[in-house]
Amino acid sequence: MDIAIVDARGWQNTLDLETGEKASVSGPAVEIVQGVLRRHPYPGDMDRGSNRWVSDTAIDLIEAYNPRFVFLTYAAQYFAGRYVPMTGEERSRMIADAFLEAQRFVDRTGFAAIAVGTGNMTPRKGAIDATAIDGLAICTHWSTRYAGLYDPSPADLALLRSHPHIESIVPREEVMTLFGGTPGQAARVPQYLMLAREGYTFKTAGVLMKTPVMIPSVNSAIPLYAPGRTVEAITGIRAILEEELAEKNVALIFMEGVGCDEFAWPFTPCRNGTRWWHYEPSEAQYLTISSGRHRFLDYPTGYKDFEEEDASKLYPFSGYFKAIPEDTFGSHFPGRSISVGNKSMFMHMVAGADISIECFARNLYNQGTMAVIHRQDKI
Repeated sequence: MDIAIVDARGWQNTLDLETGEKASVSGPAVEIVQGVLRRHPYPGDMDRGSNRWVSDTAIDLIEAYNPRFVFLTYAAQYFAGRYVPMTGEERSRMIADAFLEAQRFVDRTGFAAIAVGTGNMTPRKGAIDATAIDGLAICTHWSTRYAGLYDPSPADLALLRSHPHIESIVPREEVMTLFGGTPGQAARVPQYLMLAREGYTFKTAGVLMKTPVMIPSVNSAIPLYAPGRTVEAITGIRAILEEELAEKNVALIFMEGVGCDEFAWPFTPCRNGTRWWHYEPSEAQYLTISSGRHRFLDYPTGYKDFEEEDASKLYPFSGYFKAIPEDTFGSHFPGRSISVGNKSMFMHMVAGADISIECFARNLYNQGTMAVIHRQDKI
């Protein structure tokens, strides 16, 4: 059983991650996690102490669990930059602080760092209104550049294809040709995938998120800090981890919302997608890095996730994830591993680590912290 421990400012519940039902479990891993959660309440996504919380929590968990592989995400600059108007100087200072936190973690623990920036951000120029068409347009999972399109009329296609802020409209067949996959995965892919030009978002039915001030750029390449090593694409990062872990303890560090323009450490650019597809900061990007293969088809942008919801939904604390993803790096690593980050749901789903600790926040509302124990048998 995968165990979830939710901490709301010291009040803790232990649950079955899959069903959400209360669970009565004990053991050394549970005791370690409960103590770390009590000592490190989450300050909030928009708080400047959010990235410091990542370092402090990870250091505490390392001292108690002694892992060899650590998966970290620093995301405060992404959430703040996305929703809070900032001057260039303010944004630069916040990104610099994130790298200082990452360096503090490395200096304190002695772990060798492999760091990746998830991509540049750009000011939002405007929205493409797709709410009045005959068909249905859907944006999912924080995506801004991509939207799914279903049952468009000929007039819809003519209108959208002529829109000055839409770069292209790709039919399902072309998406499947690009990524391959199974017939079951094809059923999730929208009939068409719409791509906005840089700086533009889609306005579609049912979008409840706050309007952003900055959004991910069209990042064909993202920065990779891996001293002495280079890869052509993000699918090659997993191999670097495997090679480095043969000799030393390694931390894979994600700098959310930071691209080649603002990355503070020496880096080489690596391809962030394939052909016309470029990843946004998303579960697909993280899973692609973690597994070493493209993972767009797990939860394709613009798919009708609401059609899969029912009263017996599994993994109720994992957002839109329907199951624990297969073939993540941590799930194959034989040594001890942890993941810590201020990006909720991702830590316990995309890393595959034995133990994960993350903020328990939804749409920027801070509800505490959550830990997930996938493996208790390594202690």
